[in-house]
Amino acid sequence: MLQPFADIWRQRELFRAILTRELQVRFRGSVFGWAWAVLAPLVMLSIYTLVFSGALKVGAVQEGGGHFGYAFSIFVGLVVFNFFAEIAYRAPLLLAEHKHIIRRSIFPPQILAWIAVARGGVYMLIALGVLLTGQILINQSIHWSWLALPFILVPLCLCLLGIVWILSTIGALTSDLNHLIISIIPVAMFATPVFYEVSNVPEGWRWLVYLNPLSGIIEMMRAAILRGTWPDGLLYLICLIASFAVFYAGRTLFMRKKTILVDII
Repeated sequence: MLQPFADIWRQRELFRAILTRELQVRFRGSVFGWAWAVLAPLVMLSIYTLVFSGALKVGAVQEGGGHFGYAFSIFVGLVVFNFFAEIAYRAPLLLAEHKHIIRRSIFPPQILAWIAVARGGVYMLIALGVLLTGQILINQSIHWSWLALPFILVPLCLCLLGIVWILSTIGALTSDLNHLIISIIPVAMFATPVFYEVSNVPEGWRWLVYLNPLSGIIEMMRAAILRGTWPDGLLYLICLIASFAVFYAGRTLFMRKKTILVDII
């Protein structure tokens, strides 16, 4: 059970070196460089705030949300969903992207999933920081429940690691997956409570929404950030168990096919 975590700890220097290189390459050649990591979510938050609190005159949809409640609610969903989308778009071609490293040396390809999630996680944390700053400056609110955010992100990252292993395995076997992902992700946004809350769904259908592993994460983050409410214990436990299931299923599949995958790419 602890083997995946022991492996990444032993390979932490390799992990740090590759992650640092990928972060440096991300904005290479751009004028503003890393400023884009802050500007992009800041522009997004500003647009949603102007549209939903100004042009559309949409009131807050949650208690304590204030005049900008709906815009902030959507932004919470986007922070999580964009993290997932970046991972999903990249995962099918992840092994092919690093084939020069995998083929030329004794390289543990399973570490690439950790690097991909960490790389996406850096930009997600920056966007989350912009969101929290907006809460403080615009809604003038800060809650102790924000301390729960690192714990809420644990099941999210575990689930995404499993998803990367699964998609990278299938993506190495067939290029069709990459085209399928491009078609599915935009639709998946509407199956995820980004523009609505689970409480807005008819009670008889809510269980279907919670089959989406992102739903529970988004709902807990909204409660913690916008309402100052600590995560529901039962919901958190269910999300954690489901995330571990995806994590170990993905790693098991990848490790069983690893030798084949290295030869294929």
